[in-house]
Amino acid sequence: MLKKQYKIISVGGSIIIPKTGFDINFLKKFKALILKQIKKGDKFILVIGGGGTCRNYQDALAKTTKISNRDLDWLGIYSTWFNAEFVRFMFGDHAYKEVIKNLTQKIKTNKSIIIAGGWKPGCSTDKDAVLLAKNFNAKELINLSNIDFVFDKDPNKFSDAKKIEKISWKDFRKNIVGYKWVPGKNVPFDPMASELAEKINLVVKIVNGKSLEDVKKVFENKGFQGTTIL
Repeated sequence: MLKKQYKIISVGGSIIIPKTGFDINFLKKFKALILKQIKKGDKFILVIGGGGTCRNYQDALAKTTKISNRDLDWLGIYSTWFNAEFVRFMFGDHAYKEVIKNLTQKIKTNKSIIIAGGWKPGCSTDKDAVLLAKNFNAKELINLSNIDFVFDKDPNKFSDAKKIEKISWKDFRKNIVGYKWVPGKNVPFDPMASELAEKINLVVKIVNGKSLEDVKKVFENKGFQGTTIL
């Protein structure tokens, strides 16, 4: 019998700690959903982003001193580690004993949950999640964000913005996120992650992490409200 593969999930920091502060009720429901799926036999690698916490630190630092993009990236990486430790503690004994910070690390564990944070400057945790998908031979990556869909332009600025339910990597990179990484830039999926995902033919499903019903549908390979990039 084949061992069940880990589901790779990039969890936006805004899902764990939004700008308004922790939503304890949501966190309890999110934890319950993951544990319920584990009882069904699922296994997860959760790659935790920095979100608003990361951007608050980066913005404040950039306004107080002249700093390189590399150092801004490192500050962002540190924020992902802190968020990831929070999630690891949240799942207790179900989670592997430490946050993965080195994506080349060989992990031998019978734990159903592995938590990872950022790794190296030059990309976001989206790229780290894609690398893990490659290393664990996963064909699909689930991106939990704070948006319902990817749009053809910013819906907060343009009333005629159109939602996108399915898009190719070529069009996504050309028309939505571009090809250059900027530390702390708020995009649906990191340009560097997109480049690698296209190269390895990875399917990425972007879903609003707050909509746990849709998250569950993605876990169960059912129709969901969100965007698929392939």
